[in-house]
Amino acid sequence: MNLIRSRDQKLIGAWLFIGMVMVFVQIQLGGITRLTGSGLSITRWEIVTGTVPPLNRTQWEDAFELYKATPQYQHINQGMTLGEFKFIFFWEYIHRLWARTMGFIFIIPLVIFLFRKSITKTLLKRLMLVVAVAGAAAVFGWIMVKSGLEQRPWVNAYKLTIHLGLGILLFICLFITWLLHRSIEVIRVNLRLNRFLVFLFVLACIQVVFGGFVSGMKSALNYPTWPQMNGEWIPSIILDKNHWNADNFLLYDKSGFMPALTQFIHRMIAYVLAISSILFAVLWYQKNVEKWRWISFTLVGIIVVQVSLGILTLLRSLGSIPVLYGTLHQSFGILFLSFLVYLLTRFKSENIKLNNKV
Repeated sequence: MNLIRSRDQKLIGAWLFIGMVMVFVQIQLGGITRLTGSGLSITRWEIVTGTVPPLNRTQWEDAFELYKATPQYQHINQGMTLGEFKFIFFWEYIHRLWARTMGFIFIIPLVIFLFRKSITKTLLKRLMLVVAVAGAAAVFGWIMVKSGLEQRPWVNAYKLTIHLGLGILLFICLFITWLLHRSIEVIRVNLRLNRFLVFLFVLACIQVVFGGFVSGMKSALNYPTWPQMNGEWIPSIILDKNHWNADNFLLYDKSGFMPALTQFIHRMIAYVLAISSILFAVLWYQKNVEKWRWISFTLVGIIVVQVSLGILTLLRSLGSIPVLYGTLHQSFGILFLSFLVYLLTRFKSENIKLNNKV
């Protein structure tokens, strides 16, 4: 019996890891869907029947006619061919199909492990949280899509940010669950460094939110320059107090105020986050033995690549946002956040008496 339970624990670890990787891939598919303008190509939310794509020309033409009724087609893609429609349909279909596949890969092993009594109460509570976040992400996904099928030709940026945030939260929840399921060595750290790490994590979370705003408002198209924003360090539209009103915040696509403000804040947070991360890495390197110094190099490496990808994405956003750079920028953002979570989890794995030696 002990041998069976030991094997099941290894299988549970592998199952959690696979789920985590699948969620990461799903977030990237969502990014590609967003950047290719594919998210509104499927106008209905059919959980079961939606699994099967159009199989003949008549079905394709029916799906295309439904898309033609959307504001996106009428204002942006009017005159699109059926072949072009199939391209954007493909990415949204893959995004939704991958989500359904994740559901099966999660639920079926969960039922088996529960039947075998291999899941502890603590793990079950964490898995229920994962289920709740996954459900919320799915529901907000449809709410987001619906926001672009009625009045505007794009999905609402605020709803997109919630959907993206829930997707990243789902990944982080699975990541923490997987880490805690494994036996990982605890790193002793002094209180000051631990607080510094918490500061980095909170700032990174705020940056993710503004990254969602920037993406949803397509702010890079308005300011595809760096280090200045179209020749200004601070866009003049932000400094004009007449633009600071509720309409500009809510109806962000009616003026250039919010795209300018969100991108400016996103850039400023990036600078603070980059400098703070390098400072943390230097302090960590100085205060730790050689065994743990790889953390400094890894942190600096991720933040340097992430900032570089952000700049490249900006400079190449001439008329459209580059799919490759935009997706990589999102990927490394999640990688950076995950690395901070990894460190926080190791620091908090058990009650450690903090001291000033390490």
